[in-house]
Amino acid sequence: MKKVLSVLSVATLSLSLVLAGCGSKPEGQPGGANQGGAEGGAQGGAAPTARIGMVTDVGGVNDNSFNQSAWEGLQKLQKDLNLPQDNVSYLQSTSDADYIPNLTQFVKDKWDLTWGIGFVIGDHVKKVATENPDSKLAIIDAEVDAPNVESVLFKEHEGSFLAGVVAAKMSKSKKVGFVGGMEIPVIKRFEVGFEAGVKAADPSVEVVKVYTGAFDKPDLGKSTASQMYGQGVDIIFHASGATGDGVFNEAKDRKSKGENVWVIGVDKDQSLTFGDEVTLTSMVKRVDEAVYRVSKDVIDGKFEGGKIVWLGLAEDGVGLAETSKKNVPEDVLKLADEFKQKIVNGEITVPEK
Repeated sequence: MKKVLSVLSVATLSLSLVLAGCGSKPEGQPGGANQGGAEGGAQGGAAPTARIGMVTDVGGVNDNSFNQSAWEGLQKLQKDLNLPQDNVSYLQSTSDADYIPNLTQFVKDKWDLTWGIGFVIGDHVKKVATENPDSKLAIIDAEVDAPNVESVLFKEHEGSFLAGVVAAKMSKSKKVGFVGGMEIPVIKRFEVGFEAGVKAADPSVEVVKVYTGAFDKPDLGKSTASQMYGQGVDIIFHASGATGDGVFNEAKDRKSKGENVWVIGVDKDQSLTFGDEVTLTSMVKRVDEAVYRVSKDVIDGKFEGGKIVWLGLAEDGVGLAETSKKNVPEDVLKLADEFKQKIVNGEITVPEK
């Protein structure tokens, strides 16, 4: 029977990670020999020698978003547990055709856990898991009903609601925008939650929404942002992976010409990549912590296939970046926190569709 875990303690999730920088791994070449196995090392007292692999979606490992966050979580695990460096690895997917071969490579080589990162990999993880019932797999942003797969999903709509509150209160033009990648359930949660937050804070603010259809097209993100800013939008919230890099680039170009435009980042604190001068705030998904925790469960012999974990505001799985205070006034952050408490307490139910 499928086990559903909808509430996870903040103490369990919040690992107080100090993230290692994103390194590079030769694409298509996962390495490292498993000298003792995950459970044997953990239970027998010897240093763990588990091998954990991940397969990116087409956004790639340097997408400044959830793929990169997942990889940083594995790098942190490797450092914390003193695993051999090659015992964490990734395979980068450049098209849908890469998903099955990449997942299968880790599974057939008997890696202890294989991650699929992103909703679009869900069906492929299901297929590989079904064909390899003795393997262990996990996935971010999709629900896979299989006894050897653990699924981790986030309540993006709750965190995006807070981003919407900030956007509504900070917009001078009373016109804000949302740029999405593919129009899939996880991205719809971002969109719907964002608009709900905007309207809760100021019903008079207009929300312009555009889907680019891609997570790996910065040029398309830049042209989309150009059109939106040209229409009077002054704040854009993106949920579009590497396509969002182009949104930031367009905002930077306009800032340099004196225009007062902003971007709200996604998944990671994107001010660390694109700078405080253009990043108003970021809606953070703690993908790194989720990947770290589930991977460590495998090493500790606690992996629970068939489980679905949902992480929202109450579980500290989503929220606004700590650096928000650099550009967002205290009164606006206080208002966002008041809305957060109402959501956590059940006084407000944020729509997701």
